Amino acid sequence: MNYTLKNMPEEIYEKIKVRAERNRRSINGEIIAILGEVTTPRRVSAEEFLARADEIRARTKGSVTDDFLREAKREGLP
Repeated sequence: MNYTLKNMPEEIYEKIKVRAERNRRSINGEIIAILGEVTTPRRVSAEEFLARADEIRARTKGSVTDDFLREAKREGLP
């Protein structure tokens, strides 16, 4: 199947070009790889999900507490 991509902004093209060079692919191959990545769901195990959550918590150093989240939710309600 063939598809022509039109009106791609130069900045995006340059980023794809750099990424393609880094991955030793053609521009076309890189675009196909990117589309494959974003259209294929990735299952994450519960352990991996919790590990990532713990990592984020460690980086926020306690600034995101349950009380903080409750207040943020309250403020967002009409």
